[in-house]
Amino acid sequence: MGSKFAHPCLVLVLVAASMVGVSLANKDLGNHRPHNRHNHTTSPKRIIVGGSQNWHFGVNYTDWSLKNAPFYLNDTLVFKYDPPSNTTFPHSVYLLPNLKSFLNCDLRRAKVIANPTQGSGNGFEFVLKKRKPYYLACGERNGFHCKVGLMKFAIVPLRRY
Repeated sequence: MGSKFAHPCLVLVLVAASMVGVSLANKDLGNHRPHNRHNHTTSPKRIIVGGSQNWHFGVNYTDWSLKNAPFYLNDTLVFKYDPPSNTTFPHSVYLLPNLKSFLNCDLRRAKVIANPTQGSGNGFEFVLKKRKPYYLACGERNGFHCKVGLMKFAIVPLRRY
């Protein structure tokens, strides 16, 4: 019983710590502006989720999001994935309502924001419009891609300075 409880708690602590750490590391302290991948620009960026690997099974997107943080308000996340075929598995993008749903890959109250065909071509674009946690995951195979394929990540966009 201890191991069933320890794993979700550890994940919760890691996600919370990473979100707080990114927010604190990029907080404006007086006249000091944080160093970041945006080179102090004020214009929103278009970010391909997963970089050259795009959005597919087996990539650790939580790791990807931590390595590519910070994200800012009005940045656009681009989800690129192949449309379903005989040789590819379908993917989608779900917005999960809270941390508990995210940790458990519970899609019951999640909102589908991109279906399996919307990621082809130039990809599906999702603009980070509010300063709030965004919990994003692949909802295919009833959450299997989220749970086993690591296709999930959480971000909190920051204000630009």
